[in-house]
Amino acid sequence: MNKVLYKPLGLVFSVLGGLVASRLFAQVWKLISGDRVAPSATQKDRGWGEVLLAATIQGAVFGLVKAAIDRGGATGYDKLTGEWPGDTRDVDAD
Repeated sequence: MNKVLYKPLGLVFSVLGGLVASRLFAQVWKLISGDRVAPSATQKDRGWGEVLLAATIQGAVFGLVKAAIDRGGATGYDKLTGEWPGDTRDVDAD
């Protein structure tokens, strides 16, 4: 039952994480390239290398922030309720 209660909290954490990741990526891109705005895939005046580099960095930043937010939320939920909200795996099951 407690896992059902975690779902809305997880959704809120995900939205906040997306906002944090977006701002973090903008700062990282500005630091790397000097440009305020990262290129989009459909901008004609941007090269393949620049577009693919931006996409790779953006994916890495979003993945990192998502994992940190999800793990932090699950750990906090576990400390509050004594129940892990995510998957558990039996190490000897393999």
